[in-house]
Amino acid sequence: MGFRDVMYEKYKEILESYMKDQDEKALYLSQKFSRKSIEYKISPEEIISLHRTALAEMGAESLGSVMPSFDILLEVMMSYGLAYREHQSLRTIQQELKSEIEVAANMQQTLLGTQIPDVDCLEIGALSVPARQMSGDYYHFVQDEQGAVSVAIADVIGKGIPAALCMSMIKYSMDSLPEGRQEPSLVLESLNRVVEQNVDPTMFITMFYGMYDTNSHVFHYASAGHEPGFFYNHEIEDFEEIYARGLLLGIDKKTKYRQYEKKVEVGDIILLMSDGVTECRTKDGFVEVDTLKEYIKKYIHLGAQEIVNKVYKELEYLQDFQLRDDFTLIIIKRIK
Repeated sequence: MGFRDVMYEKYKEILESYMKDQDEKALYLSQKFSRKSIEYKISPEEIISLHRTALAEMGAESLGSVMPSFDILLEVMMSYGLAYREHQSLRTIQQELKSEIEVAANMQQTLLGTQIPDVDCLEIGALSVPARQMSGDYYHFVQDEQGAVSVAIADVIGKGIPAALCMSMIKYSMDSLPEGRQEPSLVLESLNRVVEQNVDPTMFITMFYGMYDTNSHVFHYASAGHEPGFFYNHEIEDFEEIYARGLLLGIDKKTKYRQYEKKVEVGDIILLMSDGVTECRTKDGFVEVDTLKEYIKKYIHLGAQEIVNKVYKELEYLQDFQLRDDFTLIIIKRIK
């Protein structure tokens, strides 16, 4: 029995009940039938056709026996009209909200946009894909005149417009930092004070900040509770975690952050990411970190941006092309 056959039998049942007893229960059921009709896109014309067919099958021959049936038809069509207008109103509101979110998402991309530095000794690849229209992830590059490339990657624990507003505040706070004050620990301490004073206590922000000295090839870094990155050692062809500990931004304005450093040789790779990379979820559970490392090794011979793109495609496939969380991956590869 098809769907419309089921709806017809339901309508006939309601109509027969009312013509027999003419009680309030049948009228109430007719109102519910109207809403179901809109939900399943049954037109008013189809409802009238259902009514006529039901009458014919019931053998209603005299005008007296037919007249009560129009009480049901009238109730159904009145409820249908009210439900339809309500449905259209909700669709209009939804469309307006969708348009506003699209505008906000475009503004976010413009406001938070950053340029990947062009450095002779490095290849840099970056990709950030929101799970929804608005992203709670953020990354930013700064290149100074002393030959240093700084990189920030942050994640607001939350999504939507509030997260996007937080990221905009973080970005402009970073832009307002004094020239030359790019030591990762000091940057995090400055941002921590801004977040503590301006962000709702229910929102949490993690951040990793690193500075690559292109003269000494030393990577200085600090973390505010952010997802650990990985360092690929080209000589031994293996990974190690980029260890860094620190309190999330905004918890305590007096927090001090420890700074670490790592010597980078030719062929070595620095991998920074949000938890949307390491916590990719499939129907069978989370993707193992070893799986991520295997993908990196699989494409290690490619350029940094190609590695990022290929790894994203692999993880996207594992998730049936449905991201559950914002995805941000950055690769810094020393080439000479």
